[in-house]
Amino acid sequence: MRAVLDANILVAALLSPQGAPAELITRWLSGEFELVVSDGLLAELERVLAYPKIRRRIDADDAASFLELLRASAVHASDGARRRRSTDPGDDYLLALADQEHAYLVSGDGHVLALADELPIESARSFLDRLDRA
Repeated sequence: MRAVLDANILVAALLSPQGAPAELITRWLSGEFELVVSDGLLAELERVLAYPKIRRRIDADDAASFLELLRASAVHASDGARRRRSTDPGDDYLLALADQEHAYLVSGDGHVLALADELPIESARSFLDRLDRA
């Protein structure tokens, strides 16, 4: 099973080590699913981790280590061709990435989750439940 974790899920994993997003990272590292990333996703994550309000809660060394872990250990894919699907066009690259890689998209973003009836998109908790059933 493959999954693309939205940047909001990745940041949440760092902010709350006991939450569902952090459990997803633990389960990825234990080999329960393949995590797919792209240059676009890593660039967005790097931007978000540099925001002052995030930097106050996640120190620069921890952010850099997490990015390095993702670069070294996740499946790296090219950013796919985007087509307009979300009401927030900034999310379309994630939809394209998940689609081209035949992966679930795991997100906490309402604009993305609104498309769950049309595409394989799940919340962190829902994807954890899927892993439990597999």
